[in-house]
Order: sequence, then C-alpha cells, then structure tokens
Amino acid sequence: MVFHSALGLRPGLLHWVDRLRTASHDVHAPDLYDGEVFDDAVGAITKIQELGFDEILLRSQVSVAPLCQELVYIGFSNGGACAELLAATRPGARGVVLIGAPLPIRDLGWTVRPEGVPVQIHFGAMDPRRNERVVGDFASRFRRAGAAVEEHVYLTAMHHFADPHWSGYDAAAESMFQNLLAFLAAI
Repeated sequence: MVFHSALGLRPGLLHWVDRLRTASHDVHAPDLYDGEVFDDAVGAITKIQELGFDEILLRSQVSVAPLCQELVYIGFSNGGACAELLAATRPGARGVVLIGAPLPIRDLGWTVRPEGVPVQIHFGAMDPRRNERVVGDFASRFRRAGAAVEEHVYLTAMHHFADPHWSGYDAAAESMFQNLLAFLAAI
C-alpha cells in the first residue's frame, strides 16, 4: 500500500508504483485527494486544510478496508502518517516504509507500537524537514516494540528527491528503490 505525499498522487509517485509492480509486487496507491495534484506546498497545504488531516487519515483507513490485512505500508512524506497509523492500528502489518517521513506531526492517538513490525526510513541528509529528534524517537519506540528499524540517509538536500517529475529529483532515488526492494524481499 503506497500513500502519496501532500502533493497528491503525482506521476512521480506512480513511477515507483509501476516499478514495484514490475518487480512482481501487488501494489495499491489510493488517491486521497479526489484527483488533485500540486506542484507547490501552498496548494497542498490548502488541500490539507480543506479536507482536514483527520479526513485524510480516515480516507487512508477506508482505502485498505477491502484488502487483506497482511500489507506493507509505504508513505511518501505526509503519506508516512497514513502508513504509520495503519501499521499501528490495523492487525497484520508486515512492514512500514517511510520516505521523507516521519515528520514532526501531532500525536496520532495510538499508544502501542505494532510488535515486531519492521521499519525502513529514507531521508535526504540535508532535507530541511528531517528532524533527527523525531526520527530518533520514532525509531526507539518501534525498537522497544521489538521491531527492526533501518534508516537510510542519502546525500541530497531535497525532500521530494524520489519524484522524477520534480525539480529536486536526485539519483539517490535509485539507491532508495534498491534498499526498498531488499527490505520487501526480507519480510
């Protein structure tokens, strides 16, 4: 299950969905924004405010309802919150992959981490949204629940470095994808 960033279900995210499918994975990527995509943070923030963050989380929960429970949840940036929520609250999670997440967002309301659910985190080393304390707290909570946590940091300053249709696209995205494939193969 792949959740899009605050910018919506952009062609750059669909690129990774297609690559995962080519690698023989069954992938679902719900559109939580009713078809809207954005090229800047201003439009994305307006959409989030219009819908409300709780509505976005609810839409993510509805999107997985008809699917089997044994899923890996992948979240790009803001979509990481959806991935985290579902891994923590929906039984059967096989893993969580956060690309440009976790971000310093409000408490999402769960108190128990999913026991033993492995986590993989990807960030640009100089990403201005990367908060070492938030990432460290997140990782230690999952480790206390018996989960393996991998963190991959790439030599880029861009937050959306994995979007090939974004000006900040970086070749590090290929390393991210190879690390993601290895993670999926191990679970």
